[in-house]
Amino acid sequence: MELTYGAKPPLFKTLNWFDWLYAALMLAGGGYALARYSQFMDGYEQGILVLTAVSLVAMGWRWKPVRGLTLAVAALSLFGTTQYQGDLARADQAFFLKYLFSSQSAIMWMSALFVMATVGYWIGLFARSEFTNKVSSAITWSAVAMGLVGLMVRWYESYLLGADIGHIPISNLYEVFVLFAIITALLYLFYEERYANRQMGAFALTVISASVAFLLWYAFDRQAHGIQPLVPALQSYWMKLHVPANFVGYGAFSLAAMVGVAYLLAEKGILASRLPSLEVLDDVMYKAIAIGFAFFTIATILGAVWAAEAWGSYWSWDPKETWALIVWLNYAAWLHLRLVKGLRGPMPAWWAVVGLLVTAFAFLGVNMFLSGLHSYGSL
Repeated sequence: MELTYGAKPPLFKTLNWFDWLYAALMLAGGGYALARYSQFMDGYEQGILVLTAVSLVAMGWRWKPVRGLTLAVAALSLFGTTQYQGDLARADQAFFLKYLFSSQSAIMWMSALFVMATVGYWIGLFARSEFTNKVSSAITWSAVAMGLVGLMVRWYESYLLGADIGHIPISNLYEVFVLFAIITALLYLFYEERYANRQMGAFALTVISASVAFLLWYAFDRQAHGIQPLVPALQSYWMKLHVPANFVGYGAFSLAAMVGVAYLLAEKGILASRLPSLEVLDDVMYKAIAIGFAFFTIATILGAVWAAEAWGSYWSWDPKETWALIVWLNYAAWLHLRLVKGLRGPMPAWWAVVGLLVTAFAFLGVNMFLSGLHSYGSL
């Protein structure tokens, strides 16, 4: 399969009326939110809002499925929030909230849909069924939509608990596991479309289903789905930038590891006729790690600035910071050997798989076994 791409026409020449309508809706929505809520935001938060609106337009123009996803999430989230009528107790009373659009219901739907998609992709892989893979892809998009709706409605629910409690829902392990599942799925769906190949879905969705399993255990065994006030250190606009950037990195590294598993199997002749070529798998693994490394680097820099504001020091050798540095050095070395030494074959695939274990410990293990300034994310 050819891995290079020919020259593309200028972006503006590829836009149609729906692209412009989508852009108008995104900018109008951002403008309305800015006009109505600007008194509750500082200059940084207003800038984040504007940047988000512009980024959604750019993403929708570059990657067309984002348009439908964004509009669907906006419509369903608005419908869900209006069902509350200002009363959080309606989450267990109103039909649509109880079964579909409260944050907990939507996240449970997300979880179920991701598991269904995982099973579907594996069936499609073994049965060589493109139809099954197409259905699984559609289910994955639906899972992403429900997860985003769950986060958006949860954001609204936090403000129903009190203006001083309300916050963006990316502040604890429960919320970031939802974010991790969504981001990892979106990264996979991007490469699925770019390479016109759905055979990697079985591997990519497996790690997402594993995160869903942890999420369900964490929610039901530890009752972690409740909304809690932010600890003082998290009451910062930096959280809105640092955490999403971090989880683009985590999601990309996880995707690279699962593609690495597929590469190792195919290289041994296992499922080789059902999987993409080794060249495609290698290319996806490399690009996922490159994107993950870029975002993880940005997140680490933002985290240092945030730490200086919150704790008076850019770096404290806190366990979370130390393991973040280990993750960064691991993938920096991977990319160096790839770009400078031309490293290919099973070794970088094994390295990507082991890198997931290192990343998982930085993401979750530190919270389970170590303590420090980031203990607000503990189990």
